[in-house]
Formats: sequence, C-alpha cells, structure tokens
Amino acid sequence: MNSEKVIEVLANHLEMDPSEITEASTFEDLQVDSLEAAEIMMEMEDEFGVEINPQEAGKSVKELVAYIDAKLG
Repeated sequence: MNSEKVIEVLANHLEMDPSEITEASTFEDLQVDSLEAAEIMMEMEDEFGVEINPQEAGKSVKELVAYIDAKLG
C-alpha cells in the first residue's frame, strides 16, 4: 500500500521510527522545513516514479498519499 511506502520514506529521511508517523501526521508535526520537504519530495518521485508538485502535494501524510495515488491513476 502506498501509505506504508510514504511513511517508510519519511521515516528513513527523518531518522524516525515508522510507528511515530501516521496518515494524520502533518509535515509541521514532523518538523519538516522547506528544504527537507523538497528533499523528501525528490525521494518520493524516485520511489513512485511520478512528478510531485510540492504546492499540490498537501500538508499531511494522508494528503500526500492521496496525491501520489491520483498521479499513479
């Protein structure tokens, strides 16, 4: 499932335990700054093979997963 993959990428990048991240987590909750957000979006693009517009990707894990799901069709 894509949400598990998104959480895994976030956890690896942020050096957190995946259990600390839920779909309800916002990037603010995770203390992701704009530079980290850009790096994470690039990692997501590599992982899922889709182009991600950070302005459209949302502000939470759930919104990012929905955005990626929509891109994957």
